[in-house]
Amino acid sequence: GGLLLHLRLLLRCVMARKPACGPAPTLVERPLMTPIQAGGLAAVFKVLANDTRLRLLHALVRAGEVGVTDLADAVGMKPQAVSNQLRRLLDTGVVASRRHGTSILYRAVNECVVGLLGHGWCLTEGTGSCA
Repeated sequence: GGLLLHLRLLLRCVMARKPACGPAPTLVERPLMTPIQAGGLAAVFKVLANDTRLRLLHALVRAGEVGVTDLADAVGMKPQAVSNQLRRLLDTGVVASRRHGTSILYRAVNECVVGLLGHGWCLTEGTGSCA
């Protein structure tokens, strides 16, 4: 309910890069997060804490914009299963969709989440340096 709405508004602000948002302060500069902010962040991590959704997100980043059938082929899944997972990513604003004729195309829209995916992958490689 309210938590999801708060998260969507936060993600829209980031995605739109609205001047009213201003430059984001560093993590150290930010005040301690509120319980609502922590819940919103936990919701993002919860959606991303799924190997299938991470693979779909990576495939979307690589493809730019793609339909469900092509995305399903890319990850070796059935289109219905991909659609179900995309719904979760859509609900949190991680991906967006648009109609193109009779097709619906999906794309990753939140650069912060894309960066998080890259940093997370870097952490699993144990290189000690994530550029």
